[in-house]
Amino acid sequence: MADVSKVLSLVVTRVHQLLRDHQLIAVRRDGIAAVPELFLDLDEGAVLKGVPGLIAVLADGGYTDEEILRWLFTEDESLPGRPADAMHGDLAREVMRRAQAMAF
Repeated sequence: MADVSKVLSLVVTRVHQLLRDHQLIAVRRDGIAAVPELFLDLDEGAVLKGVPGLIAVLADGGYTDEEILRWLFTEDESLPGRPADAMHGDLAREVMRRAQAMAF
């Protein structure tokens, strides 16, 4: 979380609040929570545009954090690539459209 707080120029407690508010989600590895780097816009020092909305759509559709992460980081030949990677390019709207269709 310290690295995320540095990238976002926020105190660590604010990063924890973003997680509680479902603006971000984290994956646990060996008991340590980590936010995937692909959820951040490193050039802007911000949460990647569209990520909070994408998380909200899928969570409102009944997906757990684990299921959201699995979907975002699973290869999809029709994109091509992973939805998490596509969020950084021209296919971000397509990823959101697919998430909306999956959630309902």
